[in-house]
Amino acid sequence: MLEFASGAVASVNSSWAVRVNRRELLELQVDGTHGSAVAGLRHCAIQHRVSTPMPVWNPDLPDPLDYQAQWTDVPDNTSFDNGFKAEWELFLRSVASGEPFAWDLTEGARGVQLAELAFLSSADGRRVDVPSLEM
Repeated sequence: MLEFASGAVASVNSSWAVRVNRRELLELQVDGTHGSAVAGLRHCAIQHRVSTPMPVWNPDLPDPLDYQAQWTDVPDNTSFDNGFKAEWELFLRSVASGEPFAWDLTEGARGVQLAELAFLSSADGRRVDVPSLEM
């Protein structure tokens, strides 16, 4: 769980050891008070809160609701390039122009720091603050 300074909370789960039962290998789900979105590398679907079903669970009967059908696909109106390739191109442009790259070694260290603190938080079962990174 990540809690941001704004008060927003994110639940982040990641595993390479999973049997895929979704549209894509990578999916991000964002839930808000007005609706939700599920976005992958190629597809995005949304569900507004007024379209969200209010199912009643009865363990004695099969659930008649088709939950997948209640989401709306966002139309493809732009074609996106491979994200890894696009970032390499940005890096190579910055090298060729002599400009500093937007995401330097310190940004990479912050990512490693966050991952290590997430493991610590999970192992200890407690919240941990993210301290400033001294470089």
